[in-house]
Amino acid sequence: MSEFIVHSIPGSPFGRAVMSTLEEKGARYRVAPVMPGTLKSPAHLALHPFGRIPVLEHDGFRLYESQAILRYLDRVVPEPPLTPAEPKRAARMDQVLNVCDWYLFQGCGSVIGFQRVVGPKLMGLTPDEAAIEAAMPRARAVFAELARLLDTQPFFAGDALSLADLHVMPQIDFFTLAPEWAELGAPHQNLVDWLKRMQTRPSFAATTWERVADMAKAA
Repeated sequence: MSEFIVHSIPGSPFGRAVMSTLEEKGARYRVAPVMPGTLKSPAHLALHPFGRIPVLEHDGFRLYESQAILRYLDRVVPEPPLTPAEPKRAARMDQVLNVCDWYLFQGCGSVIGFQRVVGPKLMGLTPDEAAIEAAMPRARAVFAELARLLDTQPFFAGDALSLADLHVMPQIDFFTLAPEWAELGAPHQNLVDWLKRMQTRPSFAATTWERVADMAKAA
């Protein structure tokens, strides 16, 4: 099978979800680094007309939107399967994927993760404490709902790893870098235990910010 190319900013949780999925599949890929501040450049807009990341290229086929990429990878590299065969578990996976995009990231990770991690680390910005505080009620609700959906299962869609876990993991991992983790994530022991399970997987270690930055430099 031909190589996969992932266009992403090192450290992007959405890019990491794609790379983690490729790692779980044992598929060959390389990182085509996208530099912060270039998302609206003509070169990147030619890849993604809305100026976002990641973008996947494979065998002359180009695809954007993280969920579409994850589902494509699960179809084109079917082993091991990352979508449950049982309809209710597959529906739960789909639900968690959307919770991740529309609630965990939008208004939570996009604010708290940016203010605490991306802005200071990549751009030298001082966190906007008022923006963080305004995002906290939504974040509390999202983390409580994720904990409820996970319940006592080892993974979000049941006993086996799914695309939902690989999509949520990078977002949650971002929050562990912020002091707000003590209030948002740490009180939910099932989420803490789930994250520990994810951290033991080789796909987690292979897609850290530092590892992806090294891959980008070698590209």
